Amino acid sequence: MKEFDHPEIEAISLGNILLALGDPIRLSIVSQLAENKSEIGWGEFEVAVGKATLSHHRKSLRMAGLINHRKEGTRYFVALRPEIDLICPGLLPSILNAAIAIGKRL
Repeated sequence: MKEFDHPEIEAISLGNILLALGDPIRLSIVSQLAENKSEIGWGEFEVAVGKATLSHHRKSLRMAGLINHRKEGTRYFVALRPEIDLICPGLLPSILNAAIAIGKRL
């Protein structure tokens, strides 16, 4: 099982989180992870982008500190980092609820 580099808790910033979630594809990925509440295989996300673009989004979310990312064999798995709620309590639910309230499709 391959582990990827993830930022230390101290290196995660609100600005980087908000920047990552400002993209509709990444917001959709985080929404799907929050809804599922567990690890998801990378190919199981419902997004309308190609593999290379999806890989870019995965890296952006990982480097912002939002997801844990691992590889097992030829498959990739991601999950929300539980530490996010410790760093920014209530942030993700608030952003996801706001996106729904203003009518964005997640």
